[in-house]
Amino acid sequence: MLQHTDSALHADRRIRYLEALGTDAAMLVAPGHHHRNADSEYRYRQASDLFYLTGWEDPEAVALFRPGAEQPFVMFVQPRDKEREVWTGRREGVAGAMERYGADAAYPIAELPGRLGALLFGYGTLHYRPGDDPPLDRALFAAVRSMAKPAARNGGEIPWTFVDAGRLVGEMRVRKEPAELALLREAARISCEAHTLAMGSGRAGVHEYEVEAIVDGWFRRNGGNGPGYTTIVGGGANACILHYITNREALREGDLCLVDAGCEYRYYTADITRTWPVGGCFSGPQKALYEVVLEAQLQAIDAARVGRNYKDMHDAAVRRLTEGLVHLGLLQGSVDENIHQEHFKRYYMHGTGHWLGLDVHDAGLYWGGFVSRKLEAGMVLTVEPGLYVPADDEKAPEAFRGIGIRIEDDIHVTVDGPENLTAACPKSIAAVEAACGG
Repeated sequence: MLQHTDSALHADRRIRYLEALGTDAAMLVAPGHHHRNADSEYRYRQASDLFYLTGWEDPEAVALFRPGAEQPFVMFVQPRDKEREVWTGRREGVAGAMERYGADAAYPIAELPGRLGALLFGYGTLHYRPGDDPPLDRALFAAVRSMAKPAARNGGEIPWTFVDAGRLVGEMRVRKEPAELALLREAARISCEAHTLAMGSGRAGVHEYEVEAIVDGWFRRNGGNGPGYTTIVGGGANACILHYITNREALREGDLCLVDAGCEYRYYTADITRTWPVGGCFSGPQKALYEVVLEAQLQAIDAARVGRNYKDMHDAAVRRLTEGLVHLGLLQGSVDENIHQEHFKRYYMHGTGHWLGLDVHDAGLYWGGFVSRKLEAGMVLTVEPGLYVPADDEKAPEAFRGIGIRIEDDIHVTVDGPENLTAACPKSIAAVEAACGG
């Protein structure tokens, strides 16, 4: 694909990764193209872990890391092929892997089965994720079997222990470098603009797919790769379906519209949700629920501080949401009892956020030893409470039925407190109504 990235940045990450591996080896895989249907392929997007450590963007590649070896960074890649490149685009090839991407050695991908055994000999543990590439799984396990007798006769380690390759690199990815934050800020800027445009376009009769086209089109017009995940546009009761991507129905006057969309910019994605009134103004019941969700989100964002537990954000959101549900008559009894019995899950059934970066649900652990992890400077996460009242919920007051509201921002944890990367996107009732032309 010949889209060069910062080679020094990837090289520094590899140094840290090799140090973290210690005496283990690791193998990361770039899958081949995926077919959409028949012989039509999706636009290729590199596996995040492999891109993070190498910057490599072509499909069908393997990166092998061997601490202590004379050639610690080895790649197997598609070779140059003029005939194929006419159809599918220019390739970096073996020479490019070494000259532009820093590989100590590189070979055509077809040579991997014959070379893998020798390259892995001496390593007892391999960081690898089986199941992503079944043919590679077979080649790897055949190589391990072929090493068993020589190892037994002559000594030497072979990979008997396998560790999920995502664990170690995932913990590297969870704290963002300045260069990554710059890309996330640009993804956030483009996404905020797209959401604001969507609010201004959301008149009665406009279809959900038209709003989607405005949002996704703005991503591409501004240099983004497109959406970092399938854009959600849910009008009316469709907003109560958490991952609604049908985006087919017409918006109706008086309904709310929920848009969950984020631009991917140079591999890094934003993730924003806004809920706004079709026609420009919230009704009384809509405003009442919206204010509860907004207050819950603001309290959760305030908990995104260095040294606080990740779970603190969810707990803050749950308490404010439950208070609102009790006050508005959607739940009965005390706030504490509804939290203890988890009755709030009737209307708030998901978590309050997730890590954000190369993937919309980015790598990194949330718990360690059954304890919620501490937040650290450089982490980026979403904060996204919501309330969803199904249209057929006969236990809910009729005025609230069919209303779904979620508000989501992207938060950078800093030593000075939470930085809202998506603060430019209208969120207060007054700002949202103004953006909608109300």
